[in-house]
Amino acid sequence: MALPTDETHDPNLRSWIESANDPNTDFPIQNLPFGVFARAADRDEHGAGEPTVGVAIGDRVIDLAALAESGLLDDAGTELSEIFDWWSLNPLLWEGPSTWRAVRRRLSALLREDNGELRDDADVRSRVVVKMGDVEMLEPVEIGDYTDFYASIHHATNVGSMFRPDNPLLPNYKHIPIGYHGRASSVVVSGTPVTRPNGQTKADEAEGPTYGPCKLLDYEMEVGAVVGVANELGRPISINHAEDHLFGLLLCNDWSARDMQKWEYQPLGPFLAKSFITSVSPWIVTMEALKPFRVPSFERESGDPQPLPYLTSEQNSAHGGVTLTCEVYVSSETMRERNVAPLRLSSGSFADMYWTVSQMLTHHASNGCNMQPGDMFASGTVSGPEKSNRGCLLEYTWRGSEPVELPTGETRKFLQDGDEVIMKGFCTAPNARRIGFGECRGIVHPAASL
Repeated sequence: MALPTDETHDPNLRSWIESANDPNTDFPIQNLPFGVFARAADRDEHGAGEPTVGVAIGDRVIDLAALAESGLLDDAGTELSEIFDWWSLNPLLWEGPSTWRAVRRRLSALLREDNGELRDDADVRSRVVVKMGDVEMLEPVEIGDYTDFYASIHHATNVGSMFRPDNPLLPNYKHIPIGYHGRASSVVVSGTPVTRPNGQTKADEAEGPTYGPCKLLDYEMEVGAVVGVANELGRPISINHAEDHLFGLLLCNDWSARDMQKWEYQPLGPFLAKSFITSVSPWIVTMEALKPFRVPSFERESGDPQPLPYLTSEQNSAHGGVTLTCEVYVSSETMRERNVAPLRLSSGSFADMYWTVSQMLTHHASNGCNMQPGDMFASGTVSGPEKSNRGCLLEYTWRGSEPVELPTGETRKFLQDGDEVIMKGFCTAPNARRIGFGECRGIVHPAASL
């Protein structure tokens, strides 16, 4: 049985914003993802514009602060102008699911093809509807804490087999969602330059370590989840109510310095190999918009242990997965100079994750950890059973032994300076309109001088 949907999910809905009706758009009226933007025309001498909350539809952005000031959001049932005239989505997150749903329903109504309230008011429309090309996207939320999980059994098995061929999975993997606390301050929005990190590494044949630029820079195609509702310190989150605490999902590139990681991860796990930068897409697709794309959780193999009761529910078993396709493209500097299109390396499915977002959040809070609105946790690399599903170069090139050949004749074992990584995500399902996540981009820049 599918999750209950409402009129906002109707695949036949059309918008008076014509670009939203393009079957290939990431942002049809059925999506309406939230983000934060600044108008390019408002940049000051420091290059910054005034941030405000917006929603994407087609090739336009709806300025929600201006829309609230016009009075057209009054039917959403709360005072919204101050909530949307802000530099992050955090004030909206604090309002909770009833407000999120009310805003979504009202926006859906205002943007429908047959509704003239906004469409026919030229003055208000000129202040509210902005071309996407005329805005600069900013970090969507003020992230208080960031945690990264390791939720793909395909990724964990592949990586484990490189280092432990006889025992790829550690004994705890099928019992517990594995994660580590990341660095919230270095989470950046798509398009932010990626400076190659300096760090300590040790070659296998060397007597001791050296310090310098990372040589084995990698990407990791991940999905991030944004917490919307807090839990009190000491109060766990039930698996039955986990998604009531989630606002939505976005794309996440957990850039990784593999040579630094290999040297430092024993015995406490990732540190400087991960904390130098994490890129996220600017638009958060709400859990409400994702309802038509929910599928059963990962089907465990016969003989696998069942999750402990606190990680088990009928709802999670029936609807814990998401049919989200995650694609990775790479473009070298030479490819861009020659106008060669980015090369798609992989396409994986978020439905292949061993642990669901509900299980990750429930486990995270199971010790009483207090999650806060704006906190983010990521899934770990999204990988599947085939090589074409592998969501990082460590897997895709099998630790560098199977280099990628680019259309220009260049080869890659790991990323070089000037390479751009482009991540895309979209959801499809029968009797549902395709929705997308936009892009998460980053170009690798040389390491800083020592």
